[in-house]
Amino acid sequence: MDILDLFYKGGPAMWPLLVLSILALSVIFERIWFWLRILTQEKQIVDRILDAAQDNWEVAADIARLASHQPVGRFLYAPLRFAKTDAETFRLALEATAEDELAGMRRGEKLLEAVIALAPLLGLLGTVLGLIQSLRSIRIGDLGTESTAGVTTGIGESLISTASGLIVAIISLVFYRLFQSFVVNQVKVFRKAGNEMELLYRQSPPDFSNRTSAIVPENFTPPRKPGKTRIPEPPEPPNTPN
Repeated sequence: MDILDLFYKGGPAMWPLLVLSILALSVIFERIWFWLRILTQEKQIVDRILDAAQDNWEVAADIARLASHQPVGRFLYAPLRFAKTDAETFRLALEATAEDELAGMRRGEKLLEAVIALAPLLGLLGTVLGLIQSLRSIRIGDLGTESTAGVTTGIGESLISTASGLIVAIISLVFYRLFQSFVVNQVKVFRKAGNEMELLYRQSPPDFSNRTSAIVPENFTPPRKPGKTRIPEPPEPPNTPN
């Protein structure tokens, strides 16, 4: 029995389940590509910006500007865009940008939540409709005879939609939780990088009023210290069906 045969035997509920599975897979593949690009380059970008900031804020600003295609690059470049800032403005720029970037990292989660909630219900609906259709043809006098043999087969086929809905929901839930863990980890990365950036600022505030384009060095190795920037916590993940 091939997949196409199972699909048709699953009944009309299989069509909305097919749509939900396509939507879920599109979000999953897009988010996997998104996170692969971030996680492979993020640490190098943070290290270069913070190390450069210890010696030359203009170099650090240029590195952050060139890394603005990455969320952490935009985050660290936010307070360096201004010609002059005080400590409060510096911190607010970091926090406001962190909120925007973390919100972008949660893109697609609402769709996965909808798939997780709807897929099992659609599968159960398909099973109920299949049972109604199978039992409608049974007569009291036919019980125990060969005329009811096809009813058992019909009941078994009606369960295909429930199994399909559970499979779609389980796969979506696994990747939903995985992406949630990535977001939580990004909160830690942003907080740590923001703290260190703010501490460097308080030690030697930059002045970009006469900024000129700086040459970006390739490698830096000076040590760095933590600071105190507050990054907003991610929201609690919503309840999902058991």
